[in-house]
Amino acid sequence: MALTVRKLFRLPLRQTEGLLESLFAQRGQTLDVPDYSTLSRRGRFLLVELPRDDKEEIHVVIDSNGVKIYGDGEWQRKKRGKTKKRGWKKIHVAIDENGEVRATDVTDEDTADTSVTESQLNQEQATIVSFHGDGAYDKRKVYTALDKRGVQHIAIPLRKNAKIWRQGNRNGPKHLRDENLRVIRKHGRTYWKEASQYHQRSPVENTIFRYKTIPGDKVLSRDDSRQRTELKLGFSILNRMFQLGMPDSYAVTV
Repeated sequence: MALTVRKLFRLPLRQTEGLLESLFAQRGQTLDVPDYSTLSRRGRFLLVELPRDDKEEIHVVIDSNGVKIYGDGEWQRKKRGKTKKRGWKKIHVAIDENGEVRATDVTDEDTADTSVTESQLNQEQATIVSFHGDGAYDKRKVYTALDKRGVQHIAIPLRKNAKIWRQGNRNGPKHLRDENLRVIRKHGRTYWKEASQYHQRSPVENTIFRYKTIPGDKVLSRDDSRQRTELKLGFSILNRMFQLGMPDSYAVTV
């Protein structure tokens, strides 16, 4: 709880300790507040579990983005070149059709999105009805992982020079990627995006925007394991806010 408060209000560990002591005192609580060194140690190996609803079926939308970790500012980086302290972490997030975060992962900045796709899918116990991702996920390993989960609808844009993977004269079921490619060749990419509902990807971009706006786009922790804990706590915060209530939007015509 203390580390969640720290992430939400973007506080150093000492200030987090002081804030909680003040809150406990106002509430008349007799509980001891962990000191900053205890919070630092606990943050290194803390297992963060996402609070999420139990569902039987979901539509998965996936994406990734970068957040800044401790280091020099942009001006110093440009003036003096890349330093060892400067860097990024990449956050990978999978949401359902309603915007609830279903799976997360944190990697270094040079890690490919597709390298953690299967681990994210394994975090989901519900039946995955469809999968939406950008062109970075047009890889065999992604389709293999989706085939293992029995996903029947995949909306991933293909490269312009994409080739058929499984010719029609081969035995076995048709490959979903090949079927998408045939539709694109026959009707065009715009038609395919409409027919496949590819534009349902926009909620995951909104989720990343919410993450960078609420928990923030910077990481206070300096150790790799603590940075991963801090970033995952940010997604836990978003899900708690989601469960408390999200606004409903309706189209208004004048």
